[in-house]
Amino acid sequence: MTRTARELLETTTGKLAPDPQANRLLPLIGRGAARRDTLATLALEQRYVIAADRRAFLHLAERSAAEPECSAFFTMLAEGEALAHDRLGPLLDACGADEARVAAYEPLAGAQAYPAYVAWLALNGAPADVVLALSANFSAWGGYCATIAEALRRQYGFDDEACGFFDLFAEPAPDLEQKAVAAVQAGLDAKSISEEAVHRYGRLLQRYEEMFWHTLWELDRGEA
Repeated sequence: MTRTARELLETTTGKLAPDPQANRLLPLIGRGAARRDTLATLALEQRYVIAADRRAFLHLAERSAAEPECSAFFTMLAEGEALAHDRLGPLLDACGADEARVAAYEPLAGAQAYPAYVAWLALNGAPADVVLALSANFSAWGGYCATIAEALRRQYGFDDEACGFFDLFAEPAPDLEQKAVAAVQAGLDAKSISEEAVHRYGRLLQRYEEMFWHTLWELDRGEA
């Protein structure tokens, strides 16, 4: 039986779902036990992640010019990263990170492994395979953001503007989903998708995502 693009996206997301216990920082934030300085570091690290991912997505859009459905997906991702960058300012302010700290901040290697791998995918991954792997990873990221946005309001007293960064990723993105379906369907039609590669990419993305959160968890515990 021939699978549709939507079915492949759903099964891939299910297979690549993270261990619910892997993100140790999330429950700390959820109950208000994470230090505000850790929240500031989270926002500061995201400045680097967002900038790097945006450039990677733009490169993928350019690389996949001959595959317009994939190019449209990556272009929308890049546009979303630009919007996310604009929402980081209020979050940094709410966390108490002033301009001097932002300018002097040195990113953590464990937190930047994820965007480094996205950059690798931008150079080496087949576009439709990357669409699938990223889409599966985004599902977990969106859930994390929804939890954090709620906790920042309830436990830390952040206002809507300060939570805007996490709200952006927590909200459903039907237009992006439609573009992902179109890109994957084009890949299926062209028989250009390698599920073996997709699963390898997705597993590594998820592992690097876990490293991001674990690095911040260690920092919160004073172990980094």
